[in-house]
Amino acid sequence: MSEIDVQRAYYADTAARYDDMHVAEGDEHYRALDWLSDLIRQHDIRSILDIGSGTGRGILYLRERHAIRYVGIEPVAALRDQGHAKGLGPDELIDGDALNLAFADNSFDLVCEFGVLHHIKDHRRAVAEMCRVARKGVFLSDSNNFGQGAPLTRAIKQAINALGLWRLADLALTRGKGYHYSDGDGVFYSYSLFSDVPVLRGKFPALRLMNTMPSSGPNLYRQAPHLAVFAAR
Repeated sequence: MSEIDVQRAYYADTAARYDDMHVAEGDEHYRALDWLSDLIRQHDIRSILDIGSGTGRGILYLRERHAIRYVGIEPVAALRDQGHAKGLGPDELIDGDALNLAFADNSFDLVCEFGVLHHIKDHRRAVAEMCRVARKGVFLSDSNNFGQGAPLTRAIKQAINALGLWRLADLALTRGKGYHYSDGDGVFYSYSLFSDVPVLRGKFPALRLMNTMPSSGPNLYRQAPHLAVFAAR
């Protein structure tokens, strides 16, 4: 069984408990959603595509505040069922593949994701697809592996990454699998949002970043475990 199959089986098995396991009032994604809500007003956003919507937390949060068009992509049927049961329509939460979005270029004003990219092996392709179908901007809320851990741990990871050896080091840490697994998160990859900044800048060169969790200092790459980034023209 591939890691994709393992991850989808994990979410199918935990769908009924998904919100209890992954959603908490005031967590990092709620802080990111608060910021995105302000950006919707500031940039006159009229349509949003949410990648990896799960049970629809992001769409439901924003829908209460902004009467615009929403579409969420979620490949796990059991999670979509939970979202539909919470009131999302069949055209608001649909099946789809983040690596091959079934939409034309510039189909949505904004494309976003919340904690999904660290579950996608080819995250650069996913972000490239997000940029392709976005007209005004892309919003990411995800982890920064290089800002996680004790100071010494972070320093070692950052040094390895600076030498261009992080992928090899992570393969060694995972005994060749290239991915990690936990009961709380299923399959996930060692991911830093900073890795996808060059992809974002290919279409949306103006970047704003926000630390969404407590950190040990102001250097976001070195000290922030989780970030949100808004990329626009």
